[in-house]
Amino acid sequence: MTAPPQENALVNTQTAADAAPSQAAADLIEVRVSTIRYAAHDTNLYEFRRPDGKPLPPYQPGAHIDLHLPNGLIRQYSLIEPEPDPATYMITVKRDPASRGGSRCVHDDLRVGKVLTISAPRNNFPLVENANQVIFIAGGIGITPIWCMVQRLNKLGRACKLHYACRSRADMAFLQQLEAMGSSQFHFDDEHGGQVLDLASIVAEAAKDAHLYCCGPTPMLKAFEAATASWPRAHIHVEYFTPKQEADKKGGFVVELARSGQEFVIPEGMSILQVLLDAGVDVDYSCELGICGACEQRVLSGIPEHRDAILTEEEQASNTKVMICCAGCKSERLVLDL
Repeated sequence: MTAPPQENALVNTQTAADAAPSQAAADLIEVRVSTIRYAAHDTNLYEFRRPDGKPLPPYQPGAHIDLHLPNGLIRQYSLIEPEPDPATYMITVKRDPASRGGSRCVHDDLRVGKVLTISAPRNNFPLVENANQVIFIAGGIGITPIWCMVQRLNKLGRACKLHYACRSRADMAFLQQLEAMGSSQFHFDDEHGGQVLDLASIVAEAAKDAHLYCCGPTPMLKAFEAATASWPRAHIHVEYFTPKQEADKKGGFVVELARSGQEFVIPEGMSILQVLLDAGVDVDYSCELGICGACEQRVLSGIPEHRDAILTEEEQASNTKVMICCAGCKSERLVLDL
């Protein structure tokens, strides 16, 4: 299943006007573009190395980095090579005709030798390496985190199954490598009369102890979640490129910071994050859409109105943590461990 073109970073967010640092400068890593290679139609591979030659922080499949672009935007991209001690990071970026500036900047402004900053890796889409069966479903550029997982399981000698859908063969990244590995089924919309991938059948045929992963455009993710609604949540893994829900900005509650004792009234039209940043509170953030996980905070009391795509249903129900970029509050007061 595919959808109209969309920005292919994990999130579309943050204009230059509001691009305050998402982490303290000390937490960012300076890298240089070392290689740019063709991957598919309008899709390139970008490799980064540290100018000082030092190794980069290790990561597990499913991880992503924040890329701080020359135009002031911040975008999140999945890392695609499962190296335990990486000297390089590699990402895949598809140019989006409707780009808000992220993919267009990457394609137009990044050249070999360009120096920029990135965050350390974060992982909200981890791979369960010891599962009895793993089934991957990827749509378009959603292959990027899944390609890393497939390589990892192949290296471990563990079997997995991949269903990969694109509009056409020309749009499919890593096609030759995946064909050589085997155990992959490819779906090209233009070769099926525009018919999309049948997710319900894939899920119905899966063993009940399987772990199912899906990454792709929003219509695919919603169809996947509908097909797996009766499955144990621990076996269903999804990564969104765009917000799952709009941020709750109804306001009308108080946020208390337990460590400092500060209190803030959250007005209508503003998020918790925006109010804290305006007040000079030092808090990490990046996407502002509830997808990257950078702004997660521990809840000490109160009942958040969750709107993120990071926490599981069980984690949201526990009300022990919250993404303050998009959450509201069901109680009169929300106390955070800040």
